[in-house]
Amino acid sequence: MKNVIIIGSGFSSLASACYMAKAGFSVTVLEKNEQVGGRASMLEMQGFKFDMGPSWYWMPDIFERFFSDFGKKVSDYYQLEKLSPGYRVYFGKDDYIDIADNPEKIIETFERIESGSGKHLRKFMEESRKNYEIAMQDLVYNPGKSLIELLSLETAKRLNLFVQNISQTVRKNIKNPKLQSILEFPVLFLGAKPNNTPAFYNFMNHADFGLGTWYPKGGFNAVALGMARLAEELGVKFLVNEEVIKIENDGDVISTVITKNGIYTTDLVISGADYAHTEKLLNPNLKNYSDEYWQKKVFAPSSFLYYVAFDQKVEKLLHHNLFFDTDFEQHAVEIYDEPQLPKNPLFYANFSSITDPDLAPEGKEVGFFLIPVAVDLEDNQNVHDRYFELIMDRIQKNTDVDLRKHVLFKKSFGVRDFKERYHSCRGNAYGLANTLLQTSILRPQIDNKKIKNLFYTGQLTVPGPGVPPALISGKVVTDYILKNQHRILK
Repeated sequence: MKNVIIIGSGFSSLASACYMAKAGFSVTVLEKNEQVGGRASMLEMQGFKFDMGPSWYWMPDIFERFFSDFGKKVSDYYQLEKLSPGYRVYFGKDDYIDIADNPEKIIETFERIESGSGKHLRKFMEESRKNYEIAMQDLVYNPGKSLIELLSLETAKRLNLFVQNISQTVRKNIKNPKLQSILEFPVLFLGAKPNNTPAFYNFMNHADFGLGTWYPKGGFNAVALGMARLAEELGVKFLVNEEVIKIENDGDVISTVITKNGIYTTDLVISGADYAHTEKLLNPNLKNYSDEYWQKKVFAPSSFLYYVAFDQKVEKLLHHNLFFDTDFEQHAVEIYDEPQLPKNPLFYANFSSITDPDLAPEGKEVGFFLIPVAVDLEDNQNVHDRYFELIMDRIQKNTDVDLRKHVLFKKSFGVRDFKERYHSCRGNAYGLANTLLQTSILRPQIDNKKIKNLFYTGQLTVPGPGVPPALISGKVVTDYILKNQHRILK
């Protein structure tokens, strides 16, 4: 039986581990940190449980497809609840829009706000649905090795959608700025500005309006633990607190993976750790990409994150809340065009214990807050504290709810922490942005060009950023290895 070492235990690594074990390999996962799950770790303090990273469960079909590959269902490993409303978007004091849990209600909401927009939204959503189906069937499960992967009858019909951008298609018929921002918001999950993201990616609007917003009981960490349990059932071995410090080669093959605690011989390595960091573990002449290459790439944002315990239940707010009460475009400029600490940022507020009371002691609430910021920012605790006060001020201004006086404790996490905990390239939170010039074959390759048994998976390679794409990435790299194992594993 051939041995496989998988570096990291985020979603792409967990998926790769399951597929490789199913194919008959002996799989060992080496995780740097103290728990399995990568960025979907769980922080537990004083009876409060905080998801440290992902918190939006979209594209449930991708998770179902993953588990069905093993003859399983999502419900065998964790329980889902559809949120109704899915989320709330604040635009000012007591000025908000709730996004319902079905398309017809959303169309009614749009029509009520802007007469005539309902019919445009219906057409937009139908196009979004078709693009989603094409993306899932023809595009995202490809390894990014040839432009031919992008060519099909359906994609050929939609070439114009790769030239136009999201903003152009949204704003063509929808004129209300609030409705525009709601339609443009989902592409933030792709890590780029709406006016830099190909219009084809409006399939994310189907993920939002069409498929809905869900919640896995126990938090997003429950998804990672469910996948890890499946992996263990397939025979995968997990080792935590096992940071890889060197990947050694013997000619054109990796022979040994060295951690702070031990030495592991292997026939194959798949790294779900940060791509750029993984290459620093190799002899310098074996890298696919230089340090300069990564500096030139367009990264998705980093984030300031806050894990906050409150001494009472929160009023007037939902599980998911977006605060779009400031200039969306100015904040985007401060992330992408002129990187700097944002003056008046948009932010996200999550109170998952509204849906799942088990995450907090009785009568109390768990809060998670996120401000998107540029990569490579210099941050420290004083900066974090200043932006936390801004969040508290804005929530009070928009809702008349003073959360500040109910804070029991808080912990922040920023750009420097992404670099330290996850070895995240430039401190990114989501990976490489999905711009036109960073799509498919134009993303970092899944295989090492000089080492035949080293492969990469995760949000810096295909298909892109986000949890569902990470699951897909794990399958993509494994399918590629299995298809080519005759030359990889001689």
